[in-house]
Amino acid sequence: METLPTPPPADDSGTRGEMTHDRYVGTVDLTHWYTPWGKFFARVASHISARLGPNAALIITLVVGLLIAVILSIIAAQVYDAVTDADGVAGLDRPLLNTAMSLRSSWFDAFATGYTDIAGPIGMPILAVLALLILSIRRRSWTPTILVVAAGTGSLLMTIAGKDLIGRDRPPLADAVPPYEYSPSFPSGHTLNAVVIAGIVAYLLILRQKTTHARVLTISAAVFFALTVGLSRVFLGHHWFTDVLAGWVLGAAWLALVITAHRLYLTAHQRRRPANGASLPR
Repeated sequence: METLPTPPPADDSGTRGEMTHDRYVGTVDLTHWYTPWGKFFARVASHISARLGPNAALIITLVVGLLIAVILSIIAAQVYDAVTDADGVAGLDRPLLNTAMSLRSSWFDAFATGYTDIAGPIGMPILAVLALLILSIRRRSWTPTILVVAAGTGSLLMTIAGKDLIGRDRPPLADAVPPYEYSPSFPSGHTLNAVVIAGIVAYLLILRQKTTHARVLTISAAVFFALTVGLSRVFLGHHWFTDVLAGWVLGAAWLALVITAHRLYLTAHQRRRPANGASLPR
């Protein structure tokens, strides 16, 4: 009896690999939308994809999301004005800084300075470039590059918008640990960067992780990094607590928009595939 030849392994690179591995997180189908608004945006993304291609749909969605993110930053600035006028959350700023100052020591100050520099204007771009290169090369796809660059660009623009609109002074230099920083204080750019870049890299990683344990560890590491970077800014006296709080909130909002854009991209791809090419959950 003649033996049939073994078919070659499936090509998991590029779009094929994305639809094979990235569509599901566990048993959750990222291309399924439950709310009316989600279904509406999925139809719009599919329509754009049919005309211009999925990558164009992804980029257009990210551009629209970036405009929304900048608007969110402007709104946050206005809310900040209202909060400080009412002495609400900002009432925590001075007490928390005083508490941080009481915890300082020479070795802890040096450690916190090195740690916070990871999310700074030099450390974070290096980490982001390394992440997008590794992920894009391994997956033979431009999608990780597009998502990481979009996430970082949005974080930068939101930081610039907030600082220019508010122009808030940083804590007094006498209360800060050198090296000192002189740009406006609101929002904390380090915190925004940490949330967005760590978040998008964690998201891309969990798409290819097969166990719940691995996904929980990845998400926990990203959350821990974002939280501790923000706290390090207060500890060092480089930001007020409300600057860090705004960084956490704005970063989470922008990260959610970037992930939504990627889900719409996957949805557009899935709807273009033939019926017999559908993927099954892992």
